[in-house]
Amino acid sequence: MGRLRIACFVLAALTIAIAVALVSTGGSSAAPSKSQALFKRRLLEDAKTTTAIKNLLRDGGGIVAPDIAFGDLTADGRSDAVVLVDTGGVAGAVALYVFSTDGEAEDSPLRAVYRSQRLYRASAELSAATLIVRTPRFTAGDDICCPTKVVQRVYVWSAGGKALRLRGSEEVEGPTG
Repeated sequence: MGRLRIACFVLAALTIAIAVALVSTGGSSAAPSKSQALFKRRLLEDAKTTTAIKNLLRDGGGIVAPDIAFGDLTADGRSDAVVLVDTGGVAGAVALYVFSTDGEAEDSPLRAVYRSQRLYRASAELSAATLIVRTPRFTAGDDICCPTKVVQRVYVWSAGGKALRLRGSEEVEGPTG
């Protein structure tokens, strides 16, 4: 009976240790990619990154999402990067950045040319030279997975203004659960 009790205790301790490890790493023990590490550094160094986003990145409450999108949004013949900061939890992606070298020498470091730092469950997509950002619009009774509506905003680069500009916004039907 003593061995059974010890075995149960060891098994319980091991289970707790694994659970703590999974919670503290967000369920993943994978090291960030070089791209994720680069953009995390850039965001932490950028004076215009909000304190809330910097704290998420520093404290492990958020990560640079691994699915960084590359495309030529600025029409300068060079790839730009669309970067999301994700909580890994129910809030999902809470910030979006576009990094570019537009207007600078080709070997210049990437810098943020667009920031949206107060999002909730956002997603982004590049389509030709446009950025499409989607965020949920919940109504009473919606499950977290399935908002009734999704707000879809389309951004295009303004060469004269050297900035992404909102071209249009519309509400579309949300996913069905």
